[in-house]
Amino acid sequence: VLLAAAVCTKAGKAIVSRQFVEMTRTRIEGLLAAFPKLMNTGKQHTFVETESVRYVYQPMEKLYMVLITTKNSNILEDLETLRLFSRVIPEYCRALEENEISEHCFDLIFAFDEIVALGYRENVNLAQIRTFTEMDSHEEKVFRAVRETQEREAKAEMRRKAKELQQARRDAERHGKKAPGFGGFGSSAVSGGTTAAMITETIIETEKPKVAPAPARPSGPSKALKLGAKGKEVDNFVDKLKSEGENIMTSVGKRSAEAAKVLAPPINTESVHMKIEEKISLTCGRDGGLQNMELHGMIMLHISDEKFARIRLHVENEDKRGVQLQTHPNVDKKLFTTESQIGLKNPEKSFPINSDVGVLKWRLQTTEESFIPLTINCWPSESGNSCDVNIEYELQEESLELNDVIITIPLPSGVGAPVIGEIDGEYRHDNRRNLLEWCLPVIDAKNKSGSLEFSIAGQPNDFFPVQVSFVSKKNYCNIQVTKVTQVDGNSPVRFSTETTFLVDKYEIL
Repeated sequence: VLLAAAVCTKAGKAIVSRQFVEMTRTRIEGLLAAFPKLMNTGKQHTFVETESVRYVYQPMEKLYMVLITTKNSNILEDLETLRLFSRVIPEYCRALEENEISEHCFDLIFAFDEIVALGYRENVNLAQIRTFTEMDSHEEKVFRAVRETQEREAKAEMRRKAKELQQARRDAERHGKKAPGFGGFGSSAVSGGTTAAMITETIIETEKPKVAPAPARPSGPSKALKLGAKGKEVDNFVDKLKSEGENIMTSVGKRSAEAAKVLAPPINTESVHMKIEEKISLTCGRDGGLQNMELHGMIMLHISDEKFARIRLHVENEDKRGVQLQTHPNVDKKLFTTESQIGLKNPEKSFPINSDVGVLKWRLQTTEESFIPLTINCWPSESGNSCDVNIEYELQEESLELNDVIITIPLPSGVGAPVIGEIDGEYRHDNRRNLLEWCLPVIDAKNKSGSLEFSIAGQPNDFFPVQVSFVSKKNYCNIQVTKVTQVDGNSPVRFSTETTFLVDKYEIL
């Protein structure tokens, strides 16, 4: 039986320890403290035994990965388990150091629990452990999609009923009769009509974005029947902000910049930090053909510690599209051309401290259609007085993962809301700006295409230009900093990277 798995220092201090049987903290700390004293110097072993337990271990730089087992456990199985434990640690930790292990201790414990259950090894490999700890469930996604569809259908039915009730009430008022009681008998007809009116008002009011404060409505039954009120309060607040400043999030570029701020997770910033940012500006014709695509990228270097000011960045450029690269005037151009390293012309000088410095920038301009990262195909077709619109997307650059994708389709004014047919993802109808926003949380190689169908009164020209915004944590041109080293001694330096790919303009005219 495997008693415990631990990562400890060479002095026997436990950094992370996971016990798979009932064991006190004092006992495990005592066992780990005794472990370094049992090892014979000058001899190479993979295990050490005492009267009660066996230690199976593997050195990892300044640390040990140790499994504590019973003496009658199978040593060959234990060695195989030890190898799997040792491969798991670099998955979660960038460096095999004490503070890095402590920082990711819970991730490691969850992974350890996937390898061993109740003291016995599970039949798993590294890829399965990664999948299990991510807990990404296809069934959960299907369940959520089904539930969203049901909610959409229920809302559509609710709106249809509300319109019927409102129409009946108007007809009754036009003929000077009392509103009929729906579902009521005899004397309850009047109260039934009043309730129906209140239901109608409540449902229809929640559909409209409110700019001015809503008029007071009667309390009572309508309060109980108010659907989705909490979510609408947030929308109302945003609409009030928009009414005060009309230019809030009007352009796609501004919206994508805002999305980048919202999506950016907290990053563990090292003393040497790099921002790799790319912006795309693209214009396509509605009948196909790329009119112009321009992409600008830059590596910004930020150094917060003076002792890392004299460094060199090792750049890996795997781009095959013919990107034009340009280094900063103070960067040694010859060093970059021959060895793909970014360093100052004068090696004795230092990079500026506590400021963002652009060290490398690149540009790609093309009219080659195969370079379009995300193609949008919009087909409006006239059908009587209305127009049926089919719009689909396809991710051509499968290495990308686009987040918070919003495809904005303009609508004719004064014709009401569109009738949505089939849709992948979600939609928002902005009644004030006459826009339909098709919202897709993620587009990647697993979810590379999708479509939306809707119908509304209008002409084919009314639905252009289509605009797209997204944000991505993977850059389009495969240019990365793989290593940072000191100028003196060529010793490696720990660094952190933040990659962002944004939209400046993305239009289908």
